[in-house]
Amino acid sequence: MNQGAFSRGTALGMVLIGALAFVGLLYWLGNSGGPANNGGGHAGGRGLNGYAALAAMLSADGLEVRRARSKAGLTSPGLLILTPPANAKGSDIEEIVAPRRAFGPTMVIAPKWEAILTANNPKAKRGWTKIVGIAAPEWPGFRDDISVDFGKGAAHGWQGGRASGRLPQDRQVLSGQGAGLIPLVTSGDGRVLAAYDEGKGDTSALDAFAGVPRRAKLGDEEDEQRIYPLIFVFEPDLLDNWGLADRTTGLMARRLVLAAADGRDAPVTFDLTLNGLGAARNLLTLAFEPPFVAATACLLMAMLAIGWRGFIRFGPAWQQSREIALGKTMLVRNSAGLVRRAGRLHLIARPYAEAARERLVATLGLPRGRPMEETDRAIDLAQARRGIAGMPFSQAAARLSAARRAHDVVRGAADVQHIEKELMP
Repeated sequence: MNQGAFSRGTALGMVLIGALAFVGLLYWLGNSGGPANNGGGHAGGRGLNGYAALAAMLSADGLEVRRARSKAGLTSPGLLILTPPANAKGSDIEEIVAPRRAFGPTMVIAPKWEAILTANNPKAKRGWTKIVGIAAPEWPGFRDDISVDFGKGAAHGWQGGRASGRLPQDRQVLSGQGAGLIPLVTSGDGRVLAAYDEGKGDTSALDAFAGVPRRAKLGDEEDEQRIYPLIFVFEPDLLDNWGLADRTTGLMARRLVLAAADGRDAPVTFDLTLNGLGAARNLLTLAFEPPFVAATACLLMAMLAIGWRGFIRFGPAWQQSREIALGKTMLVRNSAGLVRRAGRLHLIARPYAEAARERLVATLGLPRGRPMEETDRAIDLAQARRGIAGMPFSQAAARLSAARRAHDVVRGAADVQHIEKELMP
C-alpha cells in the first residue's frame, strides 16, 4: 500500500497555490495593457496630469464609471471621455468618435503636460508625477478645422457654468478655436478653454451650461437621425488631478460632465486604449464573460467536488502489486487458495496425515516399511514418553484422514501439526 509522496497539508497547499496562480493568470490576461497607475494622462493616472480624481468624484456622486480597455467597451451608451496623448494618431481618434455621434456624446480632453514618474522623492506615492514640459496636441486626420495652441500672457483664470475660478498655471493655458464651436468655458481674457460641436439633437443641458438660448426638441422622425454633440476640453487643467485640487474647479468639472452626459442614467466611460492600456480579448477571459460564465461556473464546481472527494478519501491509495508474489509462503498461500476455491479441501486431508507420519518416522529414526498401525503405535509411545498432552498421534491422524468438512479438516490438521512440532528436536 502506497503511503503517498505528500502529506494532506502539503497537497492542500499545492492546490491553493495552483488556484492562486490561475487567478493571477486571469488578472494578467485581463490587464495585459499594464498597470493603469503609470503616470499617464488618463483615468488611471494619479499624478498631476491624470484624471483619477475626476473618475473617483463622479463615482462617489452616484454615476456609473467605467474604464474601457478594449474597443468593445467604447460602444456602450452614455458619455465617452477620451484622453489621447499628444502623439496619438488622428485617424485612431476619428475611428472612435465618428460612429459614436449616432448613439452617444463624446468628450475629448486635449493633453498639455509632459510628465515623468517621481522616483527620487521618498515622500512621493506610487503614480505621482513631475511636470517636465508642455506640448500642444497634433492629431492630423481628426477635426483638422480646429486649431489648438498656447496663448501669450496670463489667462486670468476661467469662467463658465455661471462660475469662475483659477488655473494651476495661469501663463501656460491651452485654448482652441474653430468654426461651429460653442464655448463652454473661457479664460479671463476670452480664450476658449472648452467648447462643443452641437450636432443635431437635444443639447439643452450643454446650452444651459454655455448660457445660450435653448433650442426646440426634435420630433420623433428627426430624433431617429440624431447626431450627439462632441465636447472639446482644450485646457486639461479644468478636469485633471492638478486642477481638481481646487474646490471651485472641481464643482465646475462635475457640472460640465453632467451637462455633457445629459443626466445620470447612462454610464460615463473613460477610454484607456488610446493611452496604450488596451487588452485584447482571449478565450480564457471570454470564459468568464456572459453567456459562457454559467458553463465555466459549473465546470469549476465539478472540479471542486472531484478535488474534495479525492482529498478526503479513506486511507492512502493502494499500490498495484504482482499477480503472483514471489517466495515459498506466497506459493503455498496461492495453492491453498486454489484448493479452497475449487471446494476440494477434503482431498488433501489423508495426504497431509501421511506426509506428517513420514516426517516423524525420519525424525524419530523408526524403521521404514512397517505397517501403518505399528508405526502409529511407535509414535504414540514416543509421545507418551515425552509427556506430550492431547490425543495420541494415531487418533489425530485417523480423524484427519476421515474428515470431509472444511472445519474438521482444518481442526484435524492443527492437531497433527501440534504433535509433530512437539516431537521435533
